[in-house]
Amino acid sequence: MLWAAKPFQEDLGTMLLQQLVNGLTLGAVYTLIALSFSLVMGILSILNLAIGELFMLGGYLGFALIAAHLPLPVALLGGMLGAAVMGIVIEKVAYQPLRDAPLITPMLSTLGFSIILQNVVTNVWGSDPLQLPSELFDTRIPLGPISIGVMQLVVIGVAVVLVAAVAFLIQKTSAGRALRAVAENRDVARLLGVSAGRVTLLAFAISGALAGAAGVLISLHYAAITPYIGVDTGLKAIAVMIIGGTTRVWGALLAGPLIGIAEVLTIAYGGSQARDLVVYGLMILILLLRPQGLLGGARSDVGQRV
Repeated sequence: MLWAAKPFQEDLGTMLLQQLVNGLTLGAVYTLIALSFSLVMGILSILNLAIGELFMLGGYLGFALIAAHLPLPVALLGGMLGAAVMGIVIEKVAYQPLRDAPLITPMLSTLGFSIILQNVVTNVWGSDPLQLPSELFDTRIPLGPISIGVMQLVVIGVAVVLVAAVAFLIQKTSAGRALRAVAENRDVARLLGVSAGRVTLLAFAISGALAGAAGVLISLHYAAITPYIGVDTGLKAIAVMIIGGTTRVWGALLAGPLIGIAEVLTIAYGGSQARDLVVYGLMILILLLRPQGLLGGARSDVGQRV
């Protein structure tokens, strides 16, 4: 009996390790999109509801470039650039004319823009899912009892690099100091010579680039994409942002992997029908027990939120 139980326990352990790797991969994508939400939220205190569609747009652009037989780095940069440019368009069209209106107004404007963007993509690429050959990025590397896909390593590695780049930008550059100044007090920042308009434009551009990168990575990882992928993934990223702390961009570093692992383990051991229950149930639990999020601070430290 003991001899028979040992292989079974090893299989369970191997399966758990494999699911943890899958969860970290998904969590890396959630982290990038949640950072995209948090960057704009922390500076402007509005929720850019078009970020899910920027994520979707980046995925389609990456698909198009890979289909044109261009290398993965070009597809990644193309998706990031396209989503960043569209982020700038959203700032110019959906936010800037309404920046002095009540906060709910520009938020609803970005929602309208997201619906337009989804319809544009549907008319260009169609509503049916696009697929790439499954073997295109299917190379796997054995690592002890488990195997890790090359695309999984790319997703996690790129996410780490982009998060580090955002951290360096915010903490070590003059542009980052301007972002933090506007986040703390927009009017005082203007008096000190900071161009709030340029800072806002930069925030939307970086936010779009992060969402676009996430779209390219996850769509190529699964070798499939649909125009509606941004809705579900965007809502999950909002949950990640809330769990980490809505105005704390670094809260996503903790909450993203947490949600990714929770979702993957739920699918593996409880069925796909329960994954949304677990993710949003965890979000509600955090809101009840710690409304400021896992890494959120007191209201008095709003100046440190970015």
